[in-house]
Amino acid sequence: ALLLAAVLASVLTRGRREGGPGMLRWKDRGTTRNLREVVLGRCYSYVLARYPELGDKDCLKIWESLKHAFIYKNPCNITSEDYQPLMELASHPIPCNKSLFWSKTNDLVHRYTKSSQNFLTLEDTLLGYMADRVSWCGDLSAPGINYESCPKRSECESNPSSVFWKMASKMFAEAACGVVQVMLNGSVEAGAFRSSSIFGSIEIFNLNPDRVSAVHIWLMHDIGGPQSESCSGHSIKRLKSILEERNFKITCEDNYRPVQLLQCVHSPDHTDCRLCTNTT
Repeated sequence: ALLLAAVLASVLTRGRREGGPGMLRWKDRGTTRNLREVVLGRCYSYVLARYPELGDKDCLKIWESLKHAFIYKNPCNITSEDYQPLMELASHPIPCNKSLFWSKTNDLVHRYTKSSQNFLTLEDTLLGYMADRVSWCGDLSAPGINYESCPKRSECESNPSSVFWKMASKMFAEAACGVVQVMLNGSVEAGAFRSSSIFGSIEIFNLNPDRVSAVHIWLMHDIGGPQSESCSGHSIKRLKSILEERNFKITCEDNYRPVQLLQCVHSPDHTDCRLCTNTT
């Protein structure tokens, strides 16, 4: 029995190996190739070209603090302390009335912020811009970075990506002031608002009622997609009661027109878009 257990353990361990000796194999994609160049390039582009008023940010220091947060570390054992120096180095004020939160509307919300300079999502801040769609994780063996695979949230909660986005989301919510917007997807069958989402579990609880005067919900439906939920739907009622409990004023609008016009640019002939044409 002991021999069988030893053989099984050896097979299981070998099944998890990838790349060099001792490197564990996970289910998510590995660290983005040329991560240093990608992060530095995005940082310089952000502070020199997009927001020159942030020109005092030290991109090299920012990269070093990101690297030190995960390199040569167990990718299932990352803590908020690992990222604290990075958060402090890369944070910057968010103008009042410009914070735009989202859930299940990733593509649409970012098409909107690209076409309208009036709002900022987390991915439009320096931290989010540098980290958007890239991945990273460390390994205890050399070179200290796993380029082959990284752990998914289902494999371990305290992985580099999950801890980073939770912290960045919390900081983004804490920085919000004035009127804030949230874009939700009314075509999702399970409901537009989910308590388990980053917005539902972190961001709404870190909005400061002394700094935020109102929350405007934009409930968007996919063009030609199901209208699973409206502003009077179950999950939106749940969201409203959470916000009311925290003393926020709330409005909800089905298919906020400026965003719907953007959707209709891609499907101008669809019947859902006829509202957007002048029928007089």
